[in-house]
Amino acid sequence: MLACRGTYIAGALWLVGTNGFALLIPWLLKLAIDGLRRPLATPHTPAWYAGLIIGAALIQGVIRIFSRTTMLHAGRRIEYLVRDDLYAKLITLDLPYFSRERTGDILSRFANDLTNVRMLLGFGVLNVINTTVLYVAALFLMVRISPYLTIWAVIPFPLAVFAVKRMSASMFRRSRRVQEELSRLTSRVEENVSAAAVIRAYCREDAEIEAFRGISQSYLECNMGVARIRGAMIPIMAATGAAGTLVVLFVGGSRVIANQLTLGDFVAFNGYLAMLVWPTLMLGWILNLIQRGAASMSRLNEVLGAEATVKEPANPAAVGVIGGEVEFRNLSFSYNDEPFLRDFSLKVPKGTRVGIVGPIGSGKSTLMRLIPRLYPVAEGELFIDGVDVNRIPLRQLRAAIGFVPQEGFLFSRTIGDNVAYGKEGATDTEITAAAGLASLTGDIGRFPDGYATLVGERGVTLSGGQKQRTAIARALLKNPAILILDDPLSAVDARTEEEILRGLSSYYGDRTVFIISHRLSALRDCNLIIVMDKGRVVEKGNHRELLSLGGRYAAIHREQQLRQEIETF
Repeated sequence: MLACRGTYIAGALWLVGTNGFALLIPWLLKLAIDGLRRPLATPHTPAWYAGLIIGAALIQGVIRIFSRTTMLHAGRRIEYLVRDDLYAKLITLDLPYFSRERTGDILSRFANDLTNVRMLLGFGVLNVINTTVLYVAALFLMVRISPYLTIWAVIPFPLAVFAVKRMSASMFRRSRRVQEELSRLTSRVEENVSAAAVIRAYCREDAEIEAFRGISQSYLECNMGVARIRGAMIPIMAATGAAGTLVVLFVGGSRVIANQLTLGDFVAFNGYLAMLVWPTLMLGWILNLIQRGAASMSRLNEVLGAEATVKEPANPAAVGVIGGEVEFRNLSFSYNDEPFLRDFSLKVPKGTRVGIVGPIGSGKSTLMRLIPRLYPVAEGELFIDGVDVNRIPLRQLRAAIGFVPQEGFLFSRTIGDNVAYGKEGATDTEITAAAGLASLTGDIGRFPDGYATLVGERGVTLSGGQKQRTAIARALLKNPAILILDDPLSAVDARTEEEILRGLSSYYGDRTVFIISHRLSALRDCNLIIVMDKGRVVEKGNHRELLSLGGRYAAIHREQQLRQEIETF
């Protein structure tokens, strides 16, 4: 709000102006009525007062436009700033955070929670200021007319405030529950849209509809709870205004009859009391808005206050150009309490090609994600070029690493844009060269728009192999010192695999390369192959050495050879 402090001040001044002219109208009406009763005692005619009332109403209408647009602009501006801060914070958070949070919940905070905050800081602040100014000024003028009558008029208000205060605490809890249920609803929709093909393939449409209906029913019930409280607030506020009006009519009318109050004073007093009826009615809506906005702001603060577990080094080392030597020293890692990698030790000299094989869940992918510090690494357990990875600036570390994950994510852009994502300012020549190394050029030539072909959401228009090769080309474009290929050829056939491996063999040079693959054919040219199981190295050597051992690697090799022989028949 500090960024829009000047806007709020300007808006508050406009509100003072519009309420000033609104409050002037009953006073002018009082003078006009008193002038009619004593025409000789006033120098002005009723027409003169009528002209002033019309003029005050017109000026009030014009100023009201400026007051509302100014305050609402402040709310929109703060929404824009908070959205930027939220996005900037999300980009800095790491994989552990996103593995805990649901995508739909994050999207709900960006959409619905931000809308509630904007409403609070726009309409909410406008009405709070407007109600405060109007109440203070109107009560001051009512006291000037008749302190005694003012006391009778405001007697019902403390009771209403007490009742509303009791309701507001429940409103906050229920409003937060509404936002949480909406997040569940959004997450379910996002998940089902992403998994539309799976749902249809397994004929689970009815089951998903029922599950969604249950979540939607829970969301409805939470909203109805809020609506019931809000519905109770408004009648209480309305009854307060009505009770005050009835008291004024009875007490004030008696004083007019007794000549203790002029008719003009009585009309003006009722005019000011009537002006308080709408703000009083709005008080329930404002309190609802405040509670919803506060609940949403608390959810946004959870994101803004989140801290990445992987942080920039406090005392970064002076690292030059990263060469590519990687060393693991008794490295251990766990996602929860149970260790996933245990006392893993391995030294990989610069320029070494390392193949990694092992059963699912043996820790292969986790090990590779630790090299670019996608997950936190303990001090003294992972070194690059002899420097603890925790002391290397993240930008410098990750710029030196080309990483192709198991599921290569593609953005909803063109093929060329997806490849170029690996290097800012990449030229067409560099993009074409990277695509050639990944054996993607032939496929691109078959698309009418070539590199300008849109791949759709998450690359839906491409085959699995094409998506993998696009992800490989993106990593190769970086020209990294360390290249990590996490099972990058699982979606291509044997012929394409051979073509890609030939292209990569000429690219490797003196780069350090890690290749995870379930196909041993992709690892045969590696200088070092390690077999992992339960987070440990159980076998280590080159292709021939491991075959001669007759252990797990040899068993996997025999199984794959037998499968190939069967497929040839």
